[in-house]
Amino acid sequence: MIGREMEMATEVEMSPAAKEAAAAAMFSPYSSPSTAFLLQRRVLSWAKETGSPATVRVRVADRSFILHRDPLSSRSRYFSQAMEEVSGDVELPDSFPGGSDAFEVIGLFCYGDAVALDPFNVAAVRCAAEFLDVGGLGARCDLYINQVVLQSWDDALIVLQRCQPLLPVAEELLIVSRCVESLAFMACMEILDPEQRRDQPGVDDAGARGLVGRRWDAEVVKELAARDLWIKDLIALPFEFFKRIVQALRRQGMKEKYVSPVVLFYANKWVLSKKTHKFWASTDEAGDGEIDANRRATEILQGVVELLPVEASGAVPVAFYFALLSRSLALELKEESRTRLRDQVASQLQFASADDLPLPEQDADRSVADSPEVVTMESIVSNHVAMQRQGAEAVAGLWDRYLVHIVADPKLRPERLAELIGVVPAGNRKTHDHLYEAINTYLVEHPSLSGEEKAALCGHLECRKLSHEACIQAVQNERMPLRFIVQALFVQQMHTHRAFAERSDSFRYMLSGELIPGVAGAYTPSPGCPVPTSQPLSTTSPYTDAHTSAALDGKLRARGEDDATSDYETASFRIQALEQEIISLKKTLQRHNTLKGGSVRKDSKEPSFRADAAAPVAIRRRAPVSGSCIGSMRWGSQRRCASRILRVFTRLAVFGRSRSRGKQSKCRAAAEQLSCL
Repeated sequence: MIGREMEMATEVEMSPAAKEAAAAAMFSPYSSPSTAFLLQRRVLSWAKETGSPATVRVRVADRSFILHRDPLSSRSRYFSQAMEEVSGDVELPDSFPGGSDAFEVIGLFCYGDAVALDPFNVAAVRCAAEFLDVGGLGARCDLYINQVVLQSWDDALIVLQRCQPLLPVAEELLIVSRCVESLAFMACMEILDPEQRRDQPGVDDAGARGLVGRRWDAEVVKELAARDLWIKDLIALPFEFFKRIVQALRRQGMKEKYVSPVVLFYANKWVLSKKTHKFWASTDEAGDGEIDANRRATEILQGVVELLPVEASGAVPVAFYFALLSRSLALELKEESRTRLRDQVASQLQFASADDLPLPEQDADRSVADSPEVVTMESIVSNHVAMQRQGAEAVAGLWDRYLVHIVADPKLRPERLAELIGVVPAGNRKTHDHLYEAINTYLVEHPSLSGEEKAALCGHLECRKLSHEACIQAVQNERMPLRFIVQALFVQQMHTHRAFAERSDSFRYMLSGELIPGVAGAYTPSPGCPVPTSQPLSTTSPYTDAHTSAALDGKLRARGEDDATSDYETASFRIQALEQEIISLKKTLQRHNTLKGGSVRKDSKEPSFRADAAAPVAIRRRAPVSGSCIGSMRWGSQRRCASRILRVFTRLAVFGRSRSRGKQSKCRAAAEQLSCL
C-alpha cells in the first residue's frame, strides 16, 4: 500500500516535465536507461525494503523530487544542515550548477547505486557534488576526467562545451583549464604528425595562393577551414574558451604560422560572415536583433584583435586585416582596440593591393572623400608616413591607385583632392603614372574647373617621373595646362634622345663585337678569305685597363643623368620666366595702346602701333591680346604656341650646356617675338 502511494506520488511529481526530461535523456549515447527512470525505481525499492515513506520534497528549478531523508542526510552535508532547519521541503537556489539532470545523478548516488558518468554529464555532476558537498562523488568525477576525458579529443571538447553554463564553478574546480591544456597539447601533436605533411593548418598551397591578391571572401575561407576537423571543432567554441586555447597553443610552443590561421578562421566565421550576422539578428526574441548581432560581433572582434600578432607574419593574408578594418567601421570598438587594429593594418600596408582597401559607398548627403573609409585610410597612410616605415614607395603607389577609385565622385572638391594627394610626400613617389591617371580622371569628371584649379592640381605632377607612354598621353591631352604639356614635351624629347643613344651604343658595341675575332657570336671569315691585319675596333682604350674604363663609363653616365636633370630644371625655370615676361609685355602693350588711342597725333612722323588702313600692304589681323595666361587659348593655338616656344628654346640653346649671361638678351628678344605672336 505504501509502495503504491509512493509510486503514484512520484508519477504525479514527474509529470509532465520529468517524463519529457527522461525521454530526452534517452537520446544520449551514454545514458541508457535514463537516470530519471533509475532514480524512480530506486526510490520505490528503498521504500519497499525499509518500509519508510519518502517525506522530503526537493525542488530544483521547475521540477520536484520526493526522496527519503536518510540517504540524503548521510551522503550530503548540504542536506544534513538544511533538514535540521526545515523538516519537509528543501528548495535549491538558482545558482545550483547542473540543474535537475545533475541532481538526478546525485540522488541516485545518495541511494548507493553506481552512477553512469559520461562526457555529457561529468562536468555538471562534479560541480553539483561540490555544491552539495557529497563525499566521494567529486573524487570519482575527477578520476573519470583525468583518465578518460583528457585522453580523447572529442570527449575533452564535449566537456569544455558543457562547462559554459557551469561557470565560475567549473573554473574553480580546474575543469576548464585541464580541458584547454589537453586540447592544446593534442592540437600540437596533430601539427607534428609526420603523416599529415602539412605546411599550414587548413590551408594547402593552392588555397594559400588563392587567398593572396584577392578580395576577402568569407564563404571561400569557410570551405578552407572545414578541411581540418580539429580546426573546425576549435572555431565552434565560445570565444572565451577559444582565446584560452590559442594562448595555450603559443605557450606550448606552436609556431605562429600555425596559430594565426586558426584565429583567422574564427574571426571569419563569427565576425566577417554575413550568414552568421543574419542568423544572430533573426534569432533574437527581444526584437532588436541587429543591435544584438553587432554587440556580439564587437566583443569577438575586440578579442580577435588582441590575439593577432603585433608584428607582420606571412601566415595571415593582408586582405584579412583590411576585412577586419572594414567591418570595424560599422561597429563601436573601444579606442584601444581601434588603435591597435589600425597599427596592424599600417604594418601590412606595403604588402597590400588597391583591391584590399575598403571602398566607400555613394552617399547623396556627403562626398566620398569625407566617408569613414577614406578618412580611416588617410589616417593609416599618414601614420605609416610619420613612422617612416619600410616600403614608402609601395605605399605611395598604393595610395595613388586608391585615389583613382574615388576621384570620380562629382562632389569631390579640388581642395580636398589636393589634401589627399599631399598625404604622401612627393619624394616617396617613384612614378607618377597612377597620380596622373587620378588627376586626369578627376578632370574628365569635373570639366568646369578653372585654369588656376587645373594648374594647382597638375602642380603635384613631375613629368620626369612619368613613363614614356604617360608622357605621350599627356602631350595629347587637351585637358592639361599648357605649361604641363610643354614640360611633358621636353621630357618626351629627353626620353627619345636617351633611347636613341642607348640604341646607338648597343649597335656600336654589337658592330665592334662582330669585327673582333675570337669573341662568341663574332664575325668568322670564310676559309678562303684571309684574316684582316688591321687593328680591330675595341670599346676600351689601349692606355687604360678594364677597371679604369668601367669607372670612366660610370662617371660619364652619371654626368649625363645630372646634365639631363639640370636641363629639365633650367627648361622649367625658363618656361616660367618666359610666361611671366610675356604677360608683362602684353600688359605694357595694352596700356600703351590705350594711352595712344585717346589722343590723335597730327604729326605723321610719330610712330603708331595701329595699322594704316590706306596702306597698300595687307596686314594679317591677329586675335586681341588677352591679359590671362596662354593656357586659356584653344587647343590648336596652344599647340602652335608650344611649337614656337620650342623653336625659341632651340635658338636659345636650352638643350646645350652654355649658361652665359649673353643669352639673356636673346631671351628677351624671343619673348618680344612671342608677344608679337
